[in-house]
Parts: sequence; structure tokens; C-alpha cells
Amino acid sequence: MGNEINSTDGKNLLHRYLPILTWLPKYKPSWLRHDLIAGLTLWAVLVPEAMAYAGIAGVPPIMGLYTIPLPLFFYAIFGTSRKLVVGPDSAACLISASAVGAVAAVGAAEYLALTTAMAIAVGVFFLVVGMLRMGWIAHFISIPVMSGFLEGIVLFTIITQVPKLFGIESGSGNFFQQLWEIIRELPDTNLATLALGVGSLVLIFAIGRYVSKLPAALTTVIISIVVVSTLDLSAKGVKVVGTLSTGFLPMGLPDASLTDYMAVIPGAMAIVLLGYIETLGADESTYSKDRVKKNPDQDLIALGAANLGAGFSSGYIAVGSLSKTSVAMGAGGMTQISHVISGILAIMTLLFLMPLFTNLPEATLGAIVIMAMIGLDQTAKLKKEMKLSYTEFTLALVCFIGVLTFGVLQGVGLGVALSLLVLIKKACHPGTAVLGRVPGERTYYRDIQRRPDAETIPGLIIFRFDARLIFFNCKFFESEVKRYIARAREPVKTILIDAEAMNDIDITGAECLIKLIIELNSRNIVMYLTHVRDPLRDKMRRMGVEYVIGSDHIYETTRDGVDAFIASRR
Repeated sequence: MGNEINSTDGKNLLHRYLPILTWLPKYKPSWLRHDLIAGLTLWAVLVPEAMAYAGIAGVPPIMGLYTIPLPLFFYAIFGTSRKLVVGPDSAACLISASAVGAVAAVGAAEYLALTTAMAIAVGVFFLVVGMLRMGWIAHFISIPVMSGFLEGIVLFTIITQVPKLFGIESGSGNFFQQLWEIIRELPDTNLATLALGVGSLVLIFAIGRYVSKLPAALTTVIISIVVVSTLDLSAKGVKVVGTLSTGFLPMGLPDASLTDYMAVIPGAMAIVLLGYIETLGADESTYSKDRVKKNPDQDLIALGAANLGAGFSSGYIAVGSLSKTSVAMGAGGMTQISHVISGILAIMTLLFLMPLFTNLPEATLGAIVIMAMIGLDQTAKLKKEMKLSYTEFTLALVCFIGVLTFGVLQGVGLGVALSLLVLIKKACHPGTAVLGRVPGERTYYRDIQRRPDAETIPGLIIFRFDARLIFFNCKFFESEVKRYIARAREPVKTILIDAEAMNDIDITGAECLIKLIIELNSRNIVMYLTHVRDPLRDKMRRMGVEYVIGSDHIYETTRDGVDAFIASRR
């Protein structure tokens, strides 16, 4: 019996960490046709986007192709979603470029090694966070802050790609510095490059709008290569990607020291946080379709394996992608088999098709990135947030400006810091209210600010505190009680604390409450408590609160406390 139990536990553990063992045996042959079509469609999107996003990361286009196969294979093995696509991401690439660019010069061998080392560092962090079940960390960035950050990323990324459209030298620094550099370089615009860049933008938009069944990016890449080759535009100053090596994935660890890995840790942590949020968003979009139960912590482990795979195959960062997931789902993909097929096709591309990309203009890659960024525009969300909450919109705006002014990593840090500050402020200053009885009702008591018709009783304040009473808010609790007493029109004889939302108390909160009770008693003001739940009352008994206030001053309901006050006045 014991051996059977151990065997069952071992099998369950294996299935937990290798979800492919659960869904692959249930694979239906009728799904293969759908997965083949989806895999081909996804490949047509992944290849040009991966090469284009390599430009954001500051590495050669071929490293984008290195980033496709192993992340797709490893997520299929370790991930819980049947349809989530893991691959190159613009925001992650920009953070990587920002972090690595602070240590090494773009284009140098050290820069390429650090970019790959960044993928490995991100993979390790994802694995650790997943194993420790710490996915809740992602909740520290609010939706408005994320919107502001992404809008900053959109503009920052676009400005880095504009020089490719004009055939001019790119600048460095923040958004405004790069914008000024572009303005200065405009007289040196290469007209052939500009025509190709603008033409690529128009073509991607037109195909996506009017011939949506065609892969817009891949079609544009093919047409632009044909145009450059036919008209020999490279001889007229149009920059092309040039000769790309043909062969299998270059496997191995990057030439990076422990010091190098330490240097990229801040960027890796930012990518883990934001990459996980993006992955969650993409994963949520699949749930309504496949209804498969997700395991966020296991998906973190899968992202860790995917990035280790990307780093081991000389690639860069890979996270869950909403746009590419939508493409795979729209093409009818049923399972991760479609993604495995895309990975195999990417390897075939590396082995046999690389010479075809020699005359691929950089302007077209820039256009692909710009159109992808336009699709991530957060303007509508920001307008909605401005209407719903001015405070949260301000946070989004500060984060947006922070990304443009100080840089991507600094913008991330600013967004997280602001989110934490707002969280701390709200925790330290929870909601409070003075309650009154609703006319015609014996037991309903509501906030008198919201219900002006609610009846109060002279000499009695019914005070509600909407949080636990603990060390960081107990002084606020005390000050609010005293403030309401001071503002009362008639002398207060009793304050009744509605503790329905006060489901916990710590030592500091208990000491604060005891001192307040003693101080109020010295002023001939009595304190009652009501709606005290059993666990809270047990703590109050152990901490001495019940002894000081008196067990006879703790009531089950607000009505009981009010009746006791009325009786005491007779």
C-alpha cells in the first residue's frame, strides 16, 4: 500500500512539473490539421518580429531567430496553458537594452554576451519566484501604472526606430534627447530609405486592414527584399541586414563572468516583474477559449525554462505575448503542438533560408516594430482612467513621463515605488465614518455623509473603522476618534466602535486602543465595541483590551450598543 501511495505521489508530482504529460496523451488526431495551420501562421509572424525586436535589444537580427525555438519547446513542456505563445517582446527588449547598454557599448562582443546573460538571469529569477510560489509580487504594479509605463515604452521604442525609416544616425539618451537628435539629422535623410520605410508602414497597415488572412509582416518583408534586390537600393545607401550565418542554434553559455551577471540583475528583476504581468494578461485571454485551469506558479517555472533555453541558444529575453497568442488562436491553434511546429520551422529557417534575408532593409524592420507599438497604444485606457480616478491617472502620468525623461529602468522603479507609496498611504489612512440609523429601520446604520437623513443620537457617536487595527494605522484611528468627538455638536458621552471590518489587531494597535480608552474615561467618555468577531475578541482578551474596556461594553450588534447607551441615560 505504501509503495502504491508513493508511486501515486511521484506521478502527481511529475505531472505537476511537466504538464505536457497530462495534455499530450489526450491529443486528438483531428486537432493536427488546425495546429499545423496555426504553426505556419505563427511562424510567419514570429520570424520577422523576432528579427525586428532584435533591433530594440541592440543585437543582430539573427539573435531574434535564436530566441524562437527553445522558448516555444520548453514552454510547451513546462507550461500550463495550451495556447499561450512565449517569444520575443518589445518591452522586455527595451529594458534589456537599457540595462546592458549601461555596462557595455552597443554592438560590442561584450554587449551581445551580456544580452544573452540577461536571458539566463531572467530565467533563474523566474524559476526561483515560481518554486517559491511568489507570483503575488506582480500585484504590486497597478493597472494605471502599467498603462503609463507601457505608453512610455510605446513612444520610447518608436523614437528609437524612426532613424531607421529616415536612414539617419540614431541618437542616445532619453526620449527627448533622441527626438532632438532626429530633428538635427533630418537634412541627411536618405530618400530611398524613407520611401521604403513609409511604404512598409503603409503596406503592413493595408494588409492588416484589408487582407487580414495574409501575414502582414512577412509579406512586407518579402516585398521589401524583392524591391531592394531588383533596384539595387543597397548601392544607393539603403541599409540592409547583410549576410546572416546559416546553421543550427549555437548552443552554449555566454562568455560572461559573475560580475557581468551581477551587473544585469536590476534589469532582470524588472523584466521578471513586467514580463510576468504581460504573460498573465496573455494567459487570461486564452482562458475563455480552452477553459483549462492555469497554475501561475508553474507558468513562472515554464518562463524560467524558456529564458534559460533562449540564453543557452544565444538568444535574448522571451515572455508571454498577447499579440502572438491572439494570432495563434485566430489561426485555429488547438494546443502547444502548433507552437512546437513554429519552433521547428524557425530551425528550418536558420538552416536553409538565411541567405534570402541578406537584402532585408533595416527600414522595414523598423516599420514592423513601429506598427507593433501602435497596436500597444494605451491612450484609450489612460483616458478611461482619467475619468474614473484622478489620483490613479496621475500615477500613470508620472510613470509615463518618468520613462520618457529618466529611462525605462528608472520608469519601472518609479512606477513600483509610487504603487507601494499609494498602497502604504491607503493602508495607513483607511476609510472611517460616523454612522446613523436609517429612518424606519431598527438595525440599519449608514454613513451620515452619504445618508444625510440618517438619525444620530445626541451624546453618542457610532464610529466605523474600515481596516485592521495595527501598528501603521492605529495613530490614525486615534486621531479620527478624537476628531469626531471634537466636531460633535453636543458633548459626547459614549463612542461606539463598529468593529465589523476590524478583523485583526496587533500589539501596537492594542496598546493604542487601551491608552485611548483610558484617556477617554478620564474625560468621562465611555467606549463601547460592537460586531467584534470571535478571533478578534480572543486577541483583545489576551492583550488586555477586554479587561480595560470591560466585557459588558462589548456588544453583538450596533443596535444592542445603542440600546445600552439609551438605557444608561435614563
